[in-house]
Amino acid sequence: MIAVINWRWLRVLPVLIFAFYGSLSYSNSYGGHPAAVKLAAELVAEHGFDATALAKVFARAERQQSILDAISRPAEKSKAWHEYRDIFLTEKREARGIDFYYLHRHTLQRASREFGVPAEIIVAIMGVETFYGRITGSYRVIDALTTLAFDYPRRSAFFSRELKQFLILSREQGLDPLTLKGSYAGAMGFGQFMPSSYRSYAVDFDGDGKVDIWANPVDAIGSIANYFKRHGWQPGQPVTSAVQVVGSPPADLFNNGLKPRLSVAEFTAAGITTASSLPGDALATAMQFEGKSGPEYWMGLHNFYVITRYNHSAMYAMSVYQLSQRILQQINP
Repeated sequence: MIAVINWRWLRVLPVLIFAFYGSLSYSNSYGGHPAAVKLAAELVAEHGFDATALAKVFARAERQQSILDAISRPAEKSKAWHEYRDIFLTEKREARGIDFYYLHRHTLQRASREFGVPAEIIVAIMGVETFYGRITGSYRVIDALTTLAFDYPRRSAFFSRELKQFLILSREQGLDPLTLKGSYAGAMGFGQFMPSSYRSYAVDFDGDGKVDIWANPVDAIGSIANYFKRHGWQPGQPVTSAVQVVGSPPADLFNNGLKPRLSVAEFTAAGITTASSLPGDALATAMQFEGKSGPEYWMGLHNFYVITRYNHSAMYAMSVYQLSQRILQQINP
């Protein structure tokens, strides 16, 4: 009976507190919002959060229409490949990547040794995500995650989980959740980790007792490398290859998912041949991109798929890979 009473009290307490702070909340805030009350009750019951502190946070979390507008038109879905590519493969981004490599060369080499991920891939991820830490996002993370959790029904479940993870992360790190900034989707730091990825894959790579990918490039480098290793990066294996199309292979062989499912030999038999020597039994996926002068054909292997675990887009992964190769050519001519 005592356990039941305590449980009910924990469920009711946030409602009472939110009713009070909801009356004090800012315009467009989530103070008193039913979904916020429910999520707070779960955090109180499951993770021992203070209901009053949560009510104050949600009372100051604000709905941002610009966030909803931004997530409805991501570049990966609104631009052709040649337009998307031109955003990231620029001389300036390449030059800054080379500078970043030489500034953090020893850390990058150590991360490559320990995690098996090439330094140029780590650098390219930072280059595409945040221009090497220069553009990490101007939205308050609390606004991004509450807006998407409570006012974006299509992915409400995902962003509600990330909101929980963010509040847990803030408590673990001793940070104020109302001041932390990131992207419109709630991604944070040099490598734009979502809160769940921060808690799962971020590492203290400089050994100072803190896991900081907000302002510490050493931790960020190690964390990106750890993310790739944990998602199955295969050291020394190819990523992608240009292909030639002979005849008229079935159209459904192209852009049929990011995960490799058919062997290189099966693609070759269908008239899709690689420009480089790849094992016939290697699994791959075939891609057709809209280039400036017509279609481009590529084959993505396992490591290409690993890059898409960072962002579920073939164009994103191709941009990361091509930027990495530009940087590699300059640091290892």
